[in-house]
Amino acid sequence: MTADVLRQFTRRPPPEGERCDLCGEPLPAEHRHLVDTSRRSLKCSCPPCHLLFTRPGAGQGRFRAVPDRYLTDPGFVLDEAGWNRLQIPVALAFFFRNSELGRLAAFYPSPAGATESELDPATWDAVLGRSRLAELLEPDVEALLLHRGRSGAVTCTLVPVDVCYELVGRMRLHWKGFDGGAEARADIAEFLERITAAARPLANTGSVESSGSTRTAGSVANAGNTENPGGAP
Repeated sequence: MTADVLRQFTRRPPPEGERCDLCGEPLPAEHRHLVDTSRRSLKCSCPPCHLLFTRPGAGQGRFRAVPDRYLTDPGFVLDEAGWNRLQIPVALAFFFRNSELGRLAAFYPSPAGATESELDPATWDAVLGRSRLAELLEPDVEALLLHRGRSGAVTCTLVPVDVCYELVGRMRLHWKGFDGGAEARADIAEFLERITAAARPLANTGSVESSGSTRTAGSVANAGNTENPGGAP
């Protein structure tokens, strides 16, 4: 997405009359998205169009349905040395596999939008790539969202990729001054609470206790369909 689109990426209801980017049907305030792998963009989709691209084999074409999985690994640990190796200057970052470019994409939200961080493949593999959540990560449509709390503890959650761009938009909308201000901090805290509540833990065997079929963390209202920065979906 361009910076202009990310600036408008919030959870407010879509404009009256907004329609599915594929078939033109009217969309509800909360709706699903597809990744357009050829344009590196998100498309708003109605339920039938989204369902069409969840069928086996559909993910090999131009459009891929963004799933609704929120997963966490209770055994995940990332110490300070590992966090520093990721070279992320803020407390939030997200990572996804970009199949079109054949590489990992690493971004962190900022008042200026989604900022890409150059991450050496060897570093990714050593720090995150061998984790259970990374092994489950679907290219293009899912991301690992990392958050480092004030205590230094790092949480890692597998989320739909459109949720990460919602976070970027929320930060751009509310951030004020040097530290963001109280409104921005409260909004980000509320966002992270929703993600935590929606996430289902991996069982000790590596299977998922429950991935859930409802986007309990809330669907993104309006993702836009303009190309993303840095080749992100």
